Amino acid sequence: MEKEQIKMRLQRLREEMSACGIGIYIIPMNDFHGSEYIGDYFKLVAYVSGFTGSAGTLVVTQEEAYLWTDGRYFLQVEKQLEMTGIKLQKMGEIGVLTIAEFIKTYMEQEMQKEKAVGFDGRLVSAGFAEKLRGLKIVSDQDLAGKLWDEDTQHPRPAFPKAPVWRLEDIYAGESTEKKLSGIREDMKKKKADYLLLTTLDDIAWLTNLRGGDIAYNPVFLSYMIVTEREALLFCHIEDSDIKEYLSACDIKLQDYDEFYNRIGEIPPESRVWIDPASISLRVTELIPDGCEKIEEANPLIRRKAIKNKTEIQNIRLAHIKDAVAVTKFIYWLKTRVRSGKEKVTETEAAEKLVQLRRQQEDYLGESFAPIIAHGKHGAIVHYNAQDGDNAWIEAESFLLCDIGAHFLQGTTDITRTIAMGSLSKEQKKHYTAVLQGNLRLANVRFKHGITGANLDYVAREPLYRLGLDFNHGTGHGVGYLLNVHEGPNAFRMRYFEDGVFEEGMVTSNEPGFYPKGQYGIRLENLIVCREAEKTPYGQFLCFEPLTMVPFDKEAIDEKMLTQEDKHLLNAYHRQVYEAIADQLTEEERAWLLEATSAL
Repeated sequence: MEKEQIKMRLQRLREEMSACGIGIYIIPMNDFHGSEYIGDYFKLVAYVSGFTGSAGTLVVTQEEAYLWTDGRYFLQVEKQLEMTGIKLQKMGEIGVLTIAEFIKTYMEQEMQKEKAVGFDGRLVSAGFAEKLRGLKIVSDQDLAGKLWDEDTQHPRPAFPKAPVWRLEDIYAGESTEKKLSGIREDMKKKKADYLLLTTLDDIAWLTNLRGGDIAYNPVFLSYMIVTEREALLFCHIEDSDIKEYLSACDIKLQDYDEFYNRIGEIPPESRVWIDPASISLRVTELIPDGCEKIEEANPLIRRKAIKNKTEIQNIRLAHIKDAVAVTKFIYWLKTRVRSGKEKVTETEAAEKLVQLRRQQEDYLGESFAPIIAHGKHGAIVHYNAQDGDNAWIEAESFLLCDIGAHFLQGTTDITRTIAMGSLSKEQKKHYTAVLQGNLRLANVRFKHGITGANLDYVAREPLYRLGLDFNHGTGHGVGYLLNVHEGPNAFRMRYFEDGVFEEGMVTSNEPGFYPKGQYGIRLENLIVCREAEKTPYGQFLCFEPLTMVPFDKEAIDEKMLTQEDKHLLNAYHRQVYEAIADQLTEEERAWLLEATSAL
Protein backbone atom coordinates (compact mmCIF):
# COMPACT_ATOMS: atom_id res chain seq x y z
CA MET A 1 0.00 0.00 0.00
CA GLU A 2 2.80 2.42 0.92
CA LYS A 3 4.57 1.84 -2.42
CA GLU A 4 1.33 2.61 -4.28
CA GLN A 5 0.93 5.84 -2.31
CA ILE A 6 4.44 6.89 -3.35
CA LYS A 7 3.59 6.27 -6.99
CA MET A 8 0.41 8.34 -6.59
CA ARG A 9 2.34 11.23 -5.00
CA LEU A 10 4.86 11.21 -7.82
CA GLN A 11 2.03 11.33 -10.35
CA ARG A 12 0.35 14.24 -8.56
CA LEU A 13 3.70 16.03 -8.42
CA ARG A 14 4.12 15.60 -12.16
CA GLU A 15 0.69 17.09 -12.75
CA GLU A 16 1.69 20.16 -10.72
CA MET A 17 4.97 20.36 -12.65
CA SER A 18 3.12 20.39 -15.97
CA ALA A 19 0.83 23.17 -14.80
CA CYS A 20 3.91 25.31 -13.95
CA GLY A 21 5.91 24.53 -17.10
CA ILE A 22 8.50 22.61 -15.08
CA GLY A 23 10.38 19.80 -16.80
CA ILE A 24 12.40 18.60 -13.83
CA TYR A 25 11.77 19.19 -10.13
CA ILE A 26 14.28 19.00 -7.24
CA ILE A 27 13.34 18.05 -3.68
CA PRO A 28 16.36 18.38 -1.39
CA MET A 29 16.53 16.90 2.09
CA ASN A 30 16.82 20.31 3.66
CA ASP A 31 15.11 22.98 5.71
CA PHE A 32 15.26 26.77 5.32
CA HIS A 33 18.61 26.79 7.15
CA GLY A 34 20.75 24.24 5.30
CA SER A 35 20.65 21.86 8.28
CA GLU A 36 22.12 18.37 8.02
CA TYR A 37 19.27 16.90 10.04
CA ILE A 38 15.80 18.36 9.71
CA GLY A 39 12.57 18.50 11.65
CA ASP A 40 9.59 16.37 10.64
CA TYR A 41 7.88 19.35 8.98
CA PHE A 42 10.63 19.47 6.35
CA LYS A 43 10.91 15.74 5.54
CA LEU A 44 9.58 16.14 2.02
CA VAL A 45 11.92 13.54 0.52
CA ALA A 46 10.60 10.92 2.92
CA TYR A 47 6.99 11.93 2.21
CA VAL A 48 7.35 11.73 -1.57
CA SER A 49 9.80 8.81 -1.92
CA GLY A 50 9.69 6.74 1.28
CA PHE A 51 13.45 7.08 1.88
CA THR A 52 14.05 7.84 5.55
CA GLY A 53 17.84 8.37 5.64
CA SER A 54 19.36 11.68 6.67
CA ALA A 55 20.97 12.60 3.34
CA GLY A 56 19.40 12.49 -0.10
CA THR A 57 18.00 14.54 -2.96
CA LEU A 58 15.01 13.49 -5.06
CA VAL A 59 14.87 14.60 -8.70
CA VAL A 60 11.62 14.04 -10.61
CA THR A 61 10.99 14.25 -14.35
CA GLN A 62 7.79 13.49 -16.25
CA GLU A 63 9.13 10.02 -17.05
CA GLU A 64 11.37 8.99 -14.13
CA ALA A 65 12.41 9.76 -10.57
CA TYR A 66 15.92 9.51 -9.13
CA LEU A 67 17.36 9.69 -5.63
CA TRP A 68 20.97 10.68 -4.94
CA THR A 69 22.53 9.60 -1.65
CA ASP A 70 25.95 8.61 -0.33
CA GLY A 71 27.53 5.28 0.54
CA ARG A 72 26.08 5.17 4.05
CA TYR A 73 22.62 4.54 2.64
CA PHE A 74 23.05 2.44 -0.53
CA LEU A 75 21.66 -0.74 1.00
CA GLN A 76 18.88 1.09 2.83
CA VAL A 77 17.80 2.92 -0.32
CA GLU A 78 17.69 -0.23 -2.41
CA LYS A 79 15.21 -1.72 0.05
CA GLN A 80 13.07 1.37 0.63
CA LEU A 81 12.80 2.33 -3.05
CA GLU A 82 11.99 -1.16 -4.23
CA MET A 83 8.84 -1.20 -6.41
CA THR A 84 8.45 2.59 -6.30
CA GLY A 85 10.04 3.21 -9.70
CA ILE A 86 12.57 5.59 -8.11
CA LYS A 87 16.13 4.88 -9.24
CA LEU A 88 19.13 5.07 -6.88
CA GLN A 89 22.05 7.28 -7.94
CA LYS A 90 25.15 6.33 -5.93
CA MET A 91 26.92 9.58 -5.19
CA GLY A 92 30.69 9.49 -5.69
CA GLU A 93 30.66 6.23 -7.63
CA ILE A 94 32.46 6.04 -10.98
CA GLY A 95 30.14 6.89 -13.87
CA VAL A 96 27.43 8.45 -11.70
CA LEU A 97 26.66 12.04 -12.69
CA THR A 98 26.30 14.71 -10.03
CA ILE A 99 22.82 16.13 -9.61
CA ALA A 100 23.75 19.31 -11.47
CA GLU A 101 25.39 17.35 -14.32
CA PHE A 102 22.34 15.13 -14.66
CA ILE A 103 19.94 18.09 -14.71
CA LYS A 104 21.95 19.94 -17.34
CA THR A 105 22.17 16.84 -19.51
CA TYR A 106 18.43 16.22 -19.19
CA MET A 107 17.40 19.82 -19.87
CA GLU A 108 19.54 19.99 -23.01
CA GLN A 109 17.23 17.49 -24.69
CA GLU A 110 15.24 19.13 -27.49
CA MET A 111 11.86 18.45 -25.89
CA GLN A 112 12.94 20.03 -22.56
CA LYS A 113 14.63 23.22 -23.75
CA GLU A 114 11.56 25.41 -23.21
CA LYS A 115 10.83 24.00 -19.79
CA ALA A 116 12.22 25.03 -16.40
CA VAL A 117 14.06 23.49 -13.51
CA GLY A 118 11.82 23.90 -10.47
CA PHE A 119 12.34 23.89 -6.73
CA ASP A 120 11.54 25.78 -3.54
CA GLY A 121 14.29 28.41 -3.33
CA ARG A 122 14.14 28.39 0.46
CA LEU A 123 15.37 24.78 0.44
CA VAL A 124 18.14 25.04 -2.17
CA SER A 125 21.49 26.65 -1.42
CA ALA A 126 22.79 29.52 -3.51
CA GLY A 127 25.92 27.47 -4.16
CA PHE A 128 23.95 24.63 -5.71
CA ALA A 129 21.79 26.98 -7.76
CA GLU A 130 24.96 28.50 -9.23
CA LYS A 131 25.77 25.10 -10.75
CA LEU A 132 22.55 25.38 -12.78
CA ARG A 133 23.54 28.70 -14.34
CA GLY A 134 22.27 28.99 -17.91
CA LEU A 135 19.08 27.00 -17.33
CA LYS A 136 15.61 28.43 -16.89
CA ILE A 137 14.85 28.39 -13.16
CA VAL A 138 11.54 28.55 -11.28
CA SER A 139 12.53 28.93 -7.62
CA ASP A 140 9.24 29.89 -5.97
CA GLN A 141 7.30 26.64 -6.30
CA ASP A 142 6.96 24.51 -3.17
CA LEU A 143 5.13 21.76 -5.04
CA ALA A 144 6.01 18.91 -2.67
CA GLY A 145 4.98 21.00 0.32
CA LYS A 146 1.71 21.85 -1.40
CA LEU A 147 0.92 18.16 -1.92
CA TRP A 148 1.66 17.36 1.71
CA ASP A 149 -0.33 20.33 3.02
CA GLU A 150 -3.34 19.09 1.04
CA ASP A 151 -2.99 15.43 2.08
CA THR A 152 -5.73 14.83 4.64
CA GLN A 153 -4.84 11.15 5.04
CA HIS A 154 -1.23 11.89 6.02
CA PRO A 155 -1.26 15.33 7.71
CA ARG A 156 1.94 17.31 7.66
CA PRO A 157 3.56 17.82 11.09
CA ALA A 158 3.27 21.27 12.65
CA PHE A 159 5.98 23.86 12.10
CA PRO A 160 8.40 23.45 15.04
CA LYS A 161 8.41 26.01 17.87
CA ALA A 162 10.07 24.26 20.83
CA PRO A 163 11.17 26.26 23.92
CA VAL A 164 14.55 28.01 23.84
CA TRP A 165 16.89 27.93 26.84
CA ARG A 166 20.18 29.54 27.82
CA LEU A 167 23.54 27.77 28.07
CA GLU A 168 25.28 29.45 30.98
CA ASP A 169 28.78 30.87 30.53
CA ILE A 170 30.23 28.24 32.90
CA TYR A 171 29.52 25.76 30.10
CA ALA A 172 29.91 27.99 27.03
CA GLY A 173 33.16 29.51 28.31
CA GLU A 174 32.61 32.79 26.47
CA SER A 175 29.83 35.37 26.64
CA THR A 176 27.60 36.28 23.73
CA GLU A 177 28.84 39.87 23.92
CA LYS A 178 32.45 38.71 23.48
CA LYS A 179 31.49 36.42 20.61
CA LEU A 180 29.65 39.27 18.87
CA SER A 181 32.68 41.49 19.31
CA GLY A 182 34.89 38.87 17.66
CA ILE A 183 32.49 38.43 14.75
CA ARG A 184 32.39 42.18 14.19
CA GLU A 185 36.18 42.20 14.03
CA ASP A 186 35.95 39.56 11.32
CA MET A 187 33.44 41.71 9.49
CA LYS A 188 35.74 44.73 9.64
CA LYS A 189 38.54 42.75 8.04
CA LYS A 190 36.23 41.91 5.14
CA LYS A 191 34.71 45.42 5.12
CA ALA A 192 31.29 43.83 5.50
CA ASP A 193 28.35 46.02 6.49
CA TYR A 194 25.96 43.10 7.00
CA LEU A 195 26.45 39.46 7.99
CA LEU A 196 23.46 37.22 7.23
CA LEU A 197 23.31 34.05 9.36
CA THR A 198 20.88 31.26 8.57
CA THR A 199 22.68 28.16 9.95
CA LEU A 200 21.08 27.09 13.21
CA ASP A 201 24.13 25.78 15.07
CA ASP A 202 26.04 28.99 14.31
CA ILE A 203 23.21 31.11 15.71
CA ALA A 204 22.88 28.87 18.78
CA TRP A 205 26.63 29.13 19.40
CA LEU A 206 26.69 32.91 18.97
CA THR A 207 23.72 33.55 21.27
CA ASN A 208 24.59 30.83 23.83
CA LEU A 209 21.03 29.58 23.44
CA ARG A 210 19.79 26.07 22.78
CA GLY A 211 16.45 24.63 21.68
CA GLY A 212 14.65 21.56 20.45
CA ASP A 213 13.28 22.20 16.98
CA ILE A 214 15.30 19.35 15.44
CA ALA A 215 15.53 15.89 16.98
CA TYR A 216 18.94 15.20 18.55
CA ASN A 217 20.26 18.68 17.64
CA PRO A 218 19.63 21.24 20.41
CA VAL A 219 19.00 24.16 18.04
CA PHE A 220 16.05 26.40 17.25
CA LEU A 221 14.72 27.76 13.96
CA SER A 222 16.12 31.25 13.58
CA TYR A 223 17.94 33.78 11.43
CA MET A 224 20.31 36.59 12.38
CA ILE A 225 21.48 39.82 10.84
CA VAL A 226 24.61 41.36 12.33
CA THR A 227 25.92 44.86 11.59
CA GLU A 228 28.53 47.02 13.30
CA ARG A 229 25.95 48.40 15.73
CA GLU A 230 23.01 46.04 15.57
CA ALA A 231 22.22 42.35 16.00
CA LEU A 232 18.77 41.09 15.04
CA LEU A 233 17.53 37.61 15.98
CA PHE A 234 14.49 36.33 14.07
CA CYS A 235 12.94 33.58 16.14
CA HIS A 236 9.78 32.41 17.91
CA ILE A 237 10.58 33.02 21.60
CA GLU A 238 7.96 33.45 24.31
CA ASP A 239 10.08 33.05 27.46
CA SER A 240 10.40 36.43 29.21
CA ASP A 241 13.74 35.48 30.82
CA ILE A 242 15.23 34.71 27.41
CA LYS A 243 13.89 37.97 26.02
CA GLU A 244 15.49 39.81 28.93
CA TYR A 245 18.78 37.99 28.37
CA LEU A 246 18.82 38.90 24.68
CA SER A 247 18.10 42.52 25.52
CA ALA A 248 21.02 42.54 27.96
CA CYS A 249 23.22 41.21 25.11
CA ASP A 250 21.96 44.06 22.91
CA ILE A 251 20.27 41.59 20.56
CA LYS A 252 16.89 42.69 19.21
CA LEU A 253 14.30 39.93 18.92
CA GLN A 254 12.20 39.93 15.75
CA ASP A 255 9.45 37.63 14.49
CA TYR A 256 10.83 34.62 12.58
CA ASP A 257 8.77 35.36 9.48
CA GLU A 258 10.05 38.94 9.22
CA PHE A 259 13.54 37.91 8.11
CA TYR A 260 12.86 37.94 4.39
CA ASN A 261 11.22 41.36 4.59
CA ARG A 262 14.18 42.76 6.53
CA ILE A 263 16.65 41.61 3.87
CA GLY A 264 14.85 43.78 1.33
CA GLU A 265 15.46 46.82 3.53
CA ILE A 266 19.26 46.57 3.33
CA PRO A 267 20.50 49.83 1.78
CA PRO A 268 21.90 49.60 -1.76
CA GLU A 269 25.69 49.66 -2.06
CA SER A 270 26.04 47.79 1.24
CA ARG A 271 28.58 44.96 1.44
CA VAL A 272 26.67 41.84 2.51
CA TRP A 273 28.49 38.73 3.75
CA ILE A 274 26.76 35.45 2.89
CA ASP A 275 27.93 31.83 2.93
CA PRO A 276 26.91 30.34 -0.44
CA ALA A 277 27.40 26.79 0.83
CA SER A 278 24.48 27.08 3.24
CA ILE A 279 22.45 30.20 2.55
CA SER A 280 19.35 29.64 0.46
CA LEU A 281 18.84 30.95 -3.04
CA ARG A 282 15.75 32.82 -1.84
CA VAL A 283 17.86 34.90 0.55
CA THR A 284 20.31 35.88 -2.17
CA GLU A 285 17.45 36.78 -4.52
CA LEU A 286 16.06 39.21 -1.94
CA ILE A 287 19.32 41.11 -1.38
CA PRO A 288 18.71 44.49 -3.07
CA ASP A 289 20.34 45.29 -6.40
CA GLY A 290 23.42 47.43 -5.93
CA CYS A 291 24.63 45.52 -2.87
CA GLU A 292 28.00 43.80 -3.12
CA LYS A 293 27.95 40.17 -1.96
CA ILE A 294 30.90 38.76 -0.03
CA GLU A 295 30.51 35.06 -0.78
CA GLU A 296 32.70 33.23 1.72
CA ALA A 297 32.32 30.79 4.59
CA ASN A 298 30.82 32.64 7.53
CA PRO A 299 33.33 33.45 10.28
CA LEU A 300 31.45 31.57 12.99
CA ILE A 301 32.35 28.18 11.51
CA ARG A 302 36.01 28.19 12.51
CA ARG A 303 35.42 30.12 15.73
CA LYS A 304 32.82 27.54 16.79
CA ALA A 305 35.06 24.62 15.84
CA ILE A 306 37.97 25.80 18.00
CA LYS A 307 36.77 24.99 21.50
CA ASN A 308 37.89 27.29 24.30
CA LYS A 309 39.58 26.06 27.48
CA THR A 310 36.33 25.92 29.44
CA GLU A 311 34.66 23.89 26.72
CA ILE A 312 37.57 21.44 26.53
CA GLN A 313 37.55 20.92 30.28
CA ASN A 314 33.81 20.33 30.20
CA ILE A 315 34.03 18.00 27.18
CA ARG A 316 36.47 15.77 29.05
CA LEU A 317 33.94 15.52 31.89
CA ALA A 318 31.13 14.71 29.46
CA HIS A 319 33.16 11.86 28.01
CA ILE A 320 33.90 10.41 31.43
CA LYS A 321 30.17 10.39 32.22
CA ASP A 322 29.38 8.81 28.89
CA ALA A 323 32.19 6.28 29.24
CA VAL A 324 30.76 5.05 32.54
CA ALA A 325 27.37 4.48 30.93
CA VAL A 326 28.74 2.87 27.76
CA THR A 327 31.12 0.60 29.67
CA LYS A 328 28.25 -0.55 31.89
CA PHE A 329 26.31 -1.18 28.69
CA ILE A 330 29.07 -3.34 27.19
CA TYR A 331 29.44 -5.23 30.47
CA TRP A 332 25.69 -5.93 30.38
CA LEU A 333 25.90 -7.13 26.78
CA LYS A 334 28.82 -9.42 27.53
CA THR A 335 27.57 -10.89 30.80
CA ARG A 336 23.77 -10.84 30.48
CA VAL A 337 22.84 -10.82 26.80
CA ARG A 338 25.60 -12.97 25.35
CA SER A 339 25.12 -15.52 28.11
CA GLY A 340 21.40 -15.78 27.32
CA LYS A 341 20.31 -14.53 30.75
CA GLU A 342 18.49 -11.68 29.01
CA LYS A 343 17.10 -11.79 25.49
CA VAL A 344 16.72 -8.39 23.84
CA THR A 345 16.21 -6.82 20.44
CA GLU A 346 18.34 -4.08 18.91
CA THR A 347 15.90 -1.37 19.96
CA GLU A 348 15.62 -2.77 23.49
CA ALA A 349 19.41 -2.63 23.76
CA ALA A 350 19.29 1.03 22.70
CA GLU A 351 16.70 1.71 25.40
CA LYS A 352 18.96 0.02 27.98
CA LEU A 353 21.77 2.41 27.11
CA VAL A 354 19.46 5.41 27.52
CA GLN A 355 18.56 4.13 31.00
CA LEU A 356 22.25 3.90 31.91
CA ARG A 357 22.98 7.36 30.56
CA ARG A 358 20.10 8.86 32.51
CA GLN A 359 21.91 7.81 35.67
CA GLN A 360 24.63 10.33 34.81
CA GLU A 361 24.29 13.91 36.01
CA ASP A 362 23.47 16.57 33.39
CA TYR A 363 22.43 14.07 30.71
CA LEU A 364 20.17 15.81 28.20
CA GLY A 365 19.53 13.18 25.53
CA GLU A 366 20.98 11.34 22.56
CA SER A 367 23.04 13.27 20.01
CA PHE A 368 21.75 11.20 17.08
CA ALA A 369 19.53 8.20 16.45
CA PRO A 370 21.43 5.22 17.91
CA ILE A 371 22.75 2.53 15.60
CA ILE A 372 22.54 -0.86 17.31
CA ALA A 373 23.18 -3.33 14.50
CA HIS A 374 23.63 -7.06 14.99
CA GLY A 375 25.30 -9.34 12.46
CA LYS A 376 24.41 -8.52 8.86
CA HIS A 377 22.64 -5.33 9.92
CA GLY A 378 26.06 -3.91 10.78
CA ALA A 379 26.93 -3.95 7.08
CA ILE A 380 24.37 -1.15 6.60
CA VAL A 381 26.54 1.80 7.59
CA HIS A 382 23.72 3.92 9.04
CA TYR A 383 21.32 1.13 9.96
CA ASN A 384 18.09 2.02 11.72
CA ALA A 385 16.18 -0.77 13.47
CA GLN A 386 12.68 -0.27 12.08
CA ASP A 387 9.60 -2.43 12.33
CA GLY A 388 10.29 -5.72 10.61
CA ASP A 389 14.06 -5.29 10.79
CA ASN A 390 14.48 -5.06 14.54
CA ALA A 391 16.55 -8.18 15.21
CA TRP A 392 17.11 -10.23 18.33
CA ILE A 393 20.70 -9.95 19.54
CA GLU A 394 22.06 -13.47 19.40
CA ALA A 395 25.24 -14.91 20.89
CA GLU A 396 27.06 -14.77 17.57
CA SER A 397 28.95 -12.45 15.23
CA PHE A 398 29.43 -8.72 15.92
CA LEU A 399 27.17 -6.10 17.46
CA LEU A 400 27.97 -2.63 16.09
CA CYS A 401 26.94 0.20 18.43
CA ASP A 402 27.26 3.78 17.14
CA ILE A 403 25.88 5.95 19.92
CA GLY A 404 26.15 9.50 21.22
CA ALA A 405 24.83 11.79 23.92
CA HIS A 406 24.42 15.41 24.95
CA PHE A 407 25.41 16.59 28.41
CA LEU A 408 25.59 20.15 29.68
CA GLN A 409 29.34 19.57 29.48
CA GLY A 410 29.32 18.66 25.79
CA THR A 411 28.47 16.20 23.04
CA THR A 412 29.76 12.64 22.62
CA ASP A 413 29.89 10.22 19.69
CA ILE A 414 31.33 6.73 20.03
CA THR A 415 31.25 3.45 18.11
CA ARG A 416 32.22 0.09 19.51
CA THR A 417 31.95 -3.25 17.73
CA ILE A 418 31.44 -6.04 20.22
CA ALA A 419 32.06 -9.76 19.82
CA MET A 420 28.81 -11.46 20.82
CA GLY A 421 30.07 -14.97 20.05
CA SER A 422 33.10 -16.83 18.78
CA LEU A 423 34.61 -15.10 15.76
CA SER A 424 36.20 -16.48 12.61
CA LYS A 425 39.81 -15.80 11.70
CA GLU A 426 38.53 -13.50 8.93
CA GLN A 427 36.39 -11.46 11.34
CA LYS A 428 39.31 -10.98 13.71
CA LYS A 429 41.56 -9.94 10.84
CA HIS A 430 39.08 -7.28 9.77
CA TYR A 431 38.52 -6.02 13.32
CA THR A 432 42.25 -5.78 13.96
CA ALA A 433 42.89 -3.81 10.77
CA VAL A 434 40.20 -1.31 11.73
CA LEU A 435 41.63 -1.06 15.25
CA GLN A 436 45.12 -0.44 13.87
CA GLY A 437 43.77 2.41 11.76
CA ASN A 438 42.09 4.00 14.77
CA LEU A 439 45.13 3.71 17.03
CA ARG A 440 47.58 4.99 14.43
CA LEU A 441 45.51 8.00 13.42
CA ALA A 442 45.10 9.00 17.06
CA ASN A 443 48.89 8.85 17.48
CA VAL A 444 49.99 11.02 14.53
CA ARG A 445 52.24 14.07 14.92
CA PHE A 446 51.85 16.66 12.20
CA LYS A 447 52.82 20.20 11.31
CA HIS A 448 50.35 23.05 11.52
CA GLY A 449 48.69 23.61 8.15
CA ILE A 450 47.79 19.95 7.65
CA THR A 451 44.20 19.04 6.76
CA GLY A 452 42.26 15.84 7.33
CA ALA A 453 42.83 14.87 3.70
CA ASN A 454 46.55 14.59 4.51
CA LEU A 455 45.85 12.32 7.49
CA ASP A 456 42.99 10.14 6.26
CA TYR A 457 45.38 7.62 4.71
CA VAL A 458 46.82 6.74 8.13
CA ALA A 459 43.52 5.19 9.21
CA ARG A 460 42.93 3.36 5.92
CA GLU A 461 46.44 1.97 5.37
CA PRO A 462 45.99 -1.25 7.44
CA LEU A 463 42.89 -2.04 5.41
CA TYR A 464 44.59 -1.09 2.16
CA ARG A 465 47.25 -3.72 2.88
CA LEU A 466 44.44 -6.29 2.82
CA GLY A 467 42.94 -4.84 -0.35
CA LEU A 468 39.98 -3.45 1.64
CA ASP A 469 38.40 -0.04 2.26
CA PHE A 470 35.30 1.66 3.66
CA ASN A 471 32.88 3.99 1.90
CA HIS A 472 32.56 6.91 4.31
CA GLY A 473 34.69 9.64 5.79
CA THR A 474 37.10 8.69 8.54
CA GLY A 475 36.04 11.51 10.84
CA HIS A 476 34.02 14.69 11.33
CA GLY A 477 34.08 17.66 13.66
CA VAL A 478 31.77 17.60 16.69
CA GLY A 479 30.00 20.59 18.22
CA TYR A 480 29.76 21.60 21.87
CA LEU A 481 26.22 20.65 22.88
CA LEU A 482 25.31 21.28 19.25
CA ASN A 483 25.38 19.27 16.03
CA VAL A 484 27.25 16.00 16.25
CA HIS A 485 28.55 16.72 12.74
CA GLU A 486 30.36 20.04 12.52
CA GLY A 487 32.90 21.54 10.12
CA PRO A 488 35.37 22.48 8.93
CA ASN A 489 37.69 19.86 10.48
CA ALA A 490 37.31 16.30 9.22
CA PHE A 491 39.25 13.28 8.01
CA ARG A 492 38.33 12.38 4.45
CA MET A 493 40.01 11.25 1.26
CA ARG A 494 39.24 14.28 -0.88
CA TYR A 495 41.11 17.54 -0.37
CA PHE A 496 39.26 20.50 1.10
CA GLU A 497 40.79 23.92 1.65
CA ASP A 498 39.24 24.99 4.95
CA GLY A 499 39.97 21.86 6.97
CA VAL A 500 43.28 22.93 8.57
CA PHE A 501 43.48 21.59 12.12
CA GLU A 502 43.80 23.98 15.04
CA GLU A 503 44.28 23.38 18.74
CA GLY A 504 40.89 22.85 20.36
CA MET A 505 39.13 21.19 17.42
CA VAL A 506 37.25 18.01 18.35
CA THR A 507 37.06 15.36 15.63
CA SER A 508 35.84 11.78 15.37
CA ASN A 509 38.24 8.98 14.43
CA GLU A 510 36.12 6.17 12.98
CA PRO A 511 37.53 3.76 10.40
CA GLY A 512 35.40 0.75 9.56
CA PHE A 513 34.80 -2.23 7.30
CA TYR A 514 31.49 -3.63 6.05
CA PRO A 515 31.44 -6.89 4.02
CA LYS A 516 28.05 -6.78 2.31
CA GLY A 517 25.38 -8.90 3.93
CA GLN A 518 27.71 -10.25 6.62
CA TYR A 519 28.64 -7.83 9.41
CA GLY A 520 29.98 -4.37 10.10
CA ILE A 521 32.97 -3.14 12.07
CA ARG A 522 33.51 0.47 13.12
CA LEU A 523 35.65 1.80 15.97
CA GLU A 524 35.17 5.45 16.86
CA ASN A 525 36.77 7.72 19.42
CA LEU A 526 36.55 11.48 19.66
CA ILE A 527 39.93 13.19 19.78
CA VAL A 528 40.89 16.80 20.49
CA CYS A 529 43.69 18.56 18.65
CA ARG A 530 46.48 19.80 20.93
CA GLU A 531 49.70 21.68 20.41
CA ALA A 532 52.83 19.50 20.60
CA GLU A 533 56.41 20.70 20.27
CA LYS A 534 57.43 23.85 18.44
CA THR A 535 60.66 23.46 16.49
CA PRO A 536 62.63 25.55 13.97
CA TYR A 537 60.49 23.77 11.37
CA GLY A 538 57.23 25.09 12.81
CA GLN A 539 54.45 24.32 15.27
CA PHE A 540 53.56 20.64 15.52
CA LEU A 541 50.20 19.25 16.64
CA CYS A 542 48.88 15.97 18.04
CA PHE A 543 45.64 14.42 19.25
CA GLU A 544 44.38 13.59 22.74
CA PRO A 545 41.70 10.89 23.13
CA LEU A 546 38.45 12.02 24.74
CA THR A 547 36.49 8.77 24.55
CA MET A 548 37.31 6.44 27.45
CA VAL A 549 35.76 3.05 26.61
CA PRO A 550 37.71 -0.20 26.05
CA PHE A 551 38.06 -1.89 22.68
CA ASP A 552 37.15 -5.57 22.51
CA LYS A 553 40.36 -7.60 22.98
CA GLU A 554 38.42 -10.77 22.22
CA ALA A 555 38.09 -9.61 18.60
CA ILE A 556 41.80 -8.90 18.08
CA ASP A 557 44.23 -11.05 16.11
CA GLU A 558 47.25 -10.27 18.28
CA LYS A 559 49.68 -11.61 15.67
CA MET A 560 48.73 -8.77 13.34
CA LEU A 561 49.69 -6.07 15.84
CA THR A 562 53.12 -4.48 15.76
CA GLN A 563 54.89 -3.72 19.00
CA GLU A 564 53.94 -0.07 18.51
CA ASP A 565 50.27 -1.07 18.03
CA LYS A 566 50.37 -3.02 21.30
CA HIS A 567 51.99 -0.09 23.08
CA LEU A 568 49.29 2.29 21.83
CA LEU A 569 46.45 -0.07 22.79
CA ASN A 570 47.86 -0.82 26.23
CA ALA A 571 48.47 2.87 26.96
CA TYR A 572 44.94 3.76 25.90
CA HIS A 573 43.43 0.99 28.00
CA ARG A 574 45.39 2.16 31.05
CA GLN A 575 43.85 5.62 30.56
CA VAL A 576 40.38 4.08 30.30
CA TYR A 577 40.72 2.10 33.52
CA GLU A 578 42.14 5.03 35.48
CA ALA A 579 39.41 7.35 34.21
CA ILE A 580 36.29 5.35 35.06
CA ALA A 581 37.08 2.35 37.28
CA ASP A 582 36.14 4.09 40.52
CA GLN A 583 32.63 4.83 39.17
CA LEU A 584 31.78 1.18 38.48
CA THR A 585 30.46 -1.58 40.71
CA GLU A 586 32.90 -4.14 42.06
CA GLU A 587 31.83 -6.70 39.43
CA GLU A 588 32.05 -4.18 36.60
CA ARG A 589 35.44 -2.99 37.80
CA ALA A 590 36.81 -6.53 37.85
CA TRP A 591 35.53 -7.07 34.31
CA LEU A 592 37.07 -3.77 33.16
CA LEU A 593 40.41 -4.68 34.72
CA GLU A 594 40.53 -7.78 32.54
CA ALA A 595 39.15 -5.96 29.48
CA THR A 596 41.93 -3.37 29.70
CA SER A 597 44.77 -5.68 30.75
CA ALA A 598 47.93 -5.40 28.69
CA LEU A 599 48.56 -7.55 25.65
